[in-house]
Amino acid sequence: MAISIRAKKSERILFCASKWWGDPDMPENMEYPTIMVDDEGESYEYPLTFVCQINCEEIAPFDPEGQLPHEGMLYFFAAMDEWLGYESPTTNGAGEWAKGHFVVKYAKAVNFETFRSCIMVDDEDNSLTEPELEMIFEGCDDSSSGLKLLGIPDAEEVRNTYPEMISLLQIDSDEELGVNLGENGRLNLMMKPSDLKFGNWKKTKAYLHVK
Repeated sequence: MAISIRAKKSERILFCASKWWGDPDMPENMEYPTIMVDDEGESYEYPLTFVCQINCEEIAPFDPEGQLPHEGMLYFFAAMDEWLGYESPTTNGAGEWAKGHFVVKYAKAVNFETFRSCIMVDDEDNSLTEPELEMIFEGCDDSSSGLKLLGIPDAEEVRNTYPEMISLLQIDSDEELGVNLGENGRLNLMMKPSDLKFGNWKKTKAYLHVK
């Protein structure tokens, strides 16, 4: 069984809750992921886009096989500013993305007292993140389209390229989210079942399918 995701505006305070966009709520010792870029001869670290965080207790009822942790927090980051309509020093087209252009992190326990929101602002203290959205979960078929956790990629090209992999997170083009991955574009972050079982998050692969 896969887990569908619906993101919606909310008046709830989403600190340490599952959310799409916004600012990640992280342990003090967890570093925000960046990528080294070379722009006209100048090298510097550029922050990845915070995509979402998953409070694993919230998905436990929809994961009876225990493929994902049922406690703690999962975080997803990716170099996808260009797919949100912003200028970016990084570019990622169709096909497999290079390592470092996406990161999955995991905190084993959620602690409201020690977690801190990692707020990204520019030189004038303007927020650099998209407005946060609450995430609603439901069970769905493994091959479902749309935003989802687990299951298999719904694009045949991706399934054929990675036949043994589980789709950890699938992101579709979505007007409400402001994501435009091209015509029928889908970004899948995938893992082998054995790596997922042991939490080898660094073994994740990312593949962008565009029709």
